[in-house]
Amino acid sequence: MSAPTGTPYIKVCGMREPASLAAVAALQPDFLGFIFYSKSSRYVGEELSAETLAALPTSIRKVGVFVNESTEEIRRRVQELGLDLVQLHGHETPAQCQELRESGLAVVKAFSVGADFDFGQLMPYVGHVDYFLFDTKGEQPGGNGTTFDWSLLTRYPLEVPYFLAGGLGLAHASGLRNLRLPGLFALDLNSRFETAPGVKDATLLRQMFTELRPGS
Repeated sequence: MSAPTGTPYIKVCGMREPASLAAVAALQPDFLGFIFYSKSSRYVGEELSAETLAALPTSIRKVGVFVNESTEEIRRRVQELGLDLVQLHGHETPAQCQELRESGLAVVKAFSVGADFDFGQLMPYVGHVDYFLFDTKGEQPGGNGTTFDWSLLTRYPLEVPYFLAGGLGLAHASGLRNLRLPGLFALDLNSRFETAPGVKDATLLRQMFTELRPGS
């Protein structure tokens, strides 16, 4: 997928419960994310079935989120569940990213952003990943539920498109709809749309989609 020319693509992450998954899939997000990190409250464990994911609309790309996992285990879960992309939230090296790309996967490498973020740390990954993801620096590798100063991304110097994450909620809809940042590819929605970890409020998400995609 190339970067959109208008409204960014939409990813809903932290999916797990079948009923919630079905309700969110009916909204036609561009990506759905599933977390394979055992310390996360949204960890899918072994309960997510290949049949459930296979029943999703083919237009939705399925993203597996991993933290410091081995290439072998990532490949196992990808093959088992038919995932399309892998999102890496730990200290994964450019070499591991390249290994996964050579498996035919698209790779998203996540970075935590604070006021002192150094874009130079992205350079070793250029050519070895398909996308970056910028999340708010916090106690957890992701899903901390807080935003960062998006204006930091006006200095983004690379050609690699990225996902914007970090506490995005309905209150941010207008600002996000009008956001013009170099390289912005997709918006990542998660904790601000939950009734419980892994359970999304489809009504609230529908409002967000309507705000972000007026007239669609």
